[in-house]
Amino acid sequence: MNHNRIVCFDLEMCCWNIDGVGTTGEIIEIGLAEIDLVKGEIVKRAQYYVKPEHDEVSLFCAELTGITPRKVEKQGRPLAEVIKSMIKNFGGNNKIYAAWGRDDLVLAKECADKGIEMPFKEYVNLATIYRIQNRLKEKRIGHKAAQEAKGIEWEGRQHSGYVDAYNLAKLALTML
Repeated sequence: MNHNRIVCFDLEMCCWNIDGVGTTGEIIEIGLAEIDLVKGEIVKRAQYYVKPEHDEVSLFCAELTGITPRKVEKQGRPLAEVIKSMIKNFGGNNKIYAAWGRDDLVLAKECADKGIEMPFKEYVNLATIYRIQNRLKEKRIGHKAAQEAKGIEWEGRQHSGYVDAYNLAKLALTML
């Protein structure tokens, strides 16, 4: 296990807003940004589009994420192929993965549903660590608000897995 490297990741899923209620479906993007805790820097980034098997990218989802049906059709690959690329380029069980919230459970469920082995075993929920470090008892805080509260500038469009993973890596470097 390489404890000097953490792979921050963010998922974007098919999503809909029905009568003011947000629902999500299959993963359509995985953004990753690996940090080196010894060097204190981001050392690698990647973006993978995933072609959903059962869902479609709605107009609401395209407006929220910037991911269009055309982009997923042209650049997306099956989740199993994306997972293989993740493991090849970032390492699997020899790395610790981290996200804001429980993206690990979302990924685990979709992997299980599709008969794919989970790409990692070690996981850190950075939202929980942030709440502990900042003594936020039952109060939830979003990733962007947490980052801005620490004086770290948000870069890029929110709800892009690639951008969110990069920004999370910047925040993680101040926390870990």
